[in-house]
Amino acid sequence: MRLTRYTDYAMRVLLYLGSHPDRLCSIAEIARAYAISQNHLMKVVNDLVNADYLQSVRGRSGGVRLARPAGDINVGALIRHTEDDFDLVGCGSCIISPACGLTCVLDEALQAFLATLDRYSLADVLSRRGDFRHLLKAS
Repeated sequence: MRLTRYTDYAMRVLLYLGSHPDRLCSIAEIARAYAISQNHLMKVVNDLVNADYLQSVRGRSGGVRLARPAGDINVGALIRHTEDDFDLVGCGSCIISPACGLTCVLDEALQAFLATLDRYSLADVLSRRGDFRHLLKAS
C-alpha cells in the first residue's frame, strides 16, 4: 500500500505542530522546514482545520496549532480521513473477483494495516525516535 502525498503532508504538518506545542506556526514556516510547496500545504492545512485536527488563528501574528492534545489524535483516523481509496488492487472490475480468494486476503491485510495505525496517537509517533526538530530547516 502506498499512501498519497496528501497524507504525507498532513502527517508532516501534525508532526511539526506536535513538536512545537507552545506556539502558533505559520504555513510558510512549515513549508520551509520540509522544503515543500506552500500552496499544497495550504490546501492540506485548510482540510485539517475543517476536520478539527488543527486550530487556525488569523491575523498578523496568527498561524496554526493542534486543535487537541497530540495524545488525542489517532494516526489511523487521520489516515482514513486523508486517503480517498484503500483498494489495494482493482478487484471490483475484475471478471474473476466473485470466485477469487485474493480479494479476502488483501482485505484482511488492509484491516491489519489500519489496525496497527489505530494503536498509535500522534504523541506516540512523536516520542518513538526522539526530537527531530534539529533536522528541519526552520524550527
